[in-house]
Amino acid sequence: MSDILSHLPVFVLVHNNKVGISGKSQLLFALVFTTRYLDLFTSFISLYNTSMKLIYIACSYATVYLIYMKFKATYDGNHDTFRVEFLIVPVGGLSFLVNHDFSPLEILWTFSIYLESVAILPQLFMISKTGEAETITTHYLFFLGLYRALYLVNWIWRYYFEGFFDLIAVVAGVVQTVLYCDFFYLYLQVVECSS
Repeated sequence: MSDILSHLPVFVLVHNNKVGISGKSQLLFALVFTTRYLDLFTSFISLYNTSMKLIYIACSYATVYLIYMKFKATYDGNHDTFRVEFLIVPVGGLSFLVNHDFSPLEILWTFSIYLESVAILPQLFMISKTGEAETITTHYLFFLGLYRALYLVNWIWRYYFEGFFDLIAVVAGVVQTVLYCDFFYLYLQVVECSS
């Protein structure tokens, strides 16, 4: 549930009427969390777990609402042109083919893991298309990527101390971290130049 802290900055960015945020990436993240937390309807773990999942889904859709409705005038739809169907369709097919258990909830959970690994692509595409991004947006992306990279450390830790290994989550996490590598390099160059 600590994931919520990684996406909180984008909610603040949008609420403060900043441009440069990809609505398509945020819509994909909302889809990720909706499909991941469908177990809300089938199992109860704790009040905390249920509350955090609901808050997480609500914040994701609130962010989408702010981008597309409340601050529509500052949304840069001309540059946010990534074709998300090129992500959703292959990810959907892969989740049917490679999953832990061929059941609807498991396929949707797997879909969410795969989609999360590529959901940032519209944002990165938007930045590459415009050639610029606000400083706060680049900081958000850097820390989002760092958060995903730290998941790799978590999986190593869990494997070493608990014997737990989830190949689907690890491969998706590695793919997502690799997607951020070019951005990390550019980010560090910009930070060095500004200091």
